[in-house]
Amino acid sequence: MSEVVHLEDETDRWKWVCPNGHRNWEPTNNHFWCQTCARKRELSGEFDELRDKTTGEVHARDDLHLVTPAGPYRDLRGDHREGSA
Repeated sequence: MSEVVHLEDETDRWKWVCPNGHRNWEPTNNHFWCQTCARKRELSGEFDELRDKTTGEVHARDDLHLVTPAGPYRDLRGDHREGSA
């Protein structure tokens, strides 16, 4: 079952973290990017899944529906999969 992430909703965003537990991630192209991880040499700022802090479950990018006030999030190519980012 897919999860919806409302990118502009602070409460909704607060529950999602990068694999290292940071909340300052952003969707980019076909993956996610974390500002805190990118600042550390030993960590990669790019990753393909988010963890739901409320349940502990990990969800792949392809299994998340990223939504903005204007509709589904689109990557730089303008692509989006039906019901997904």
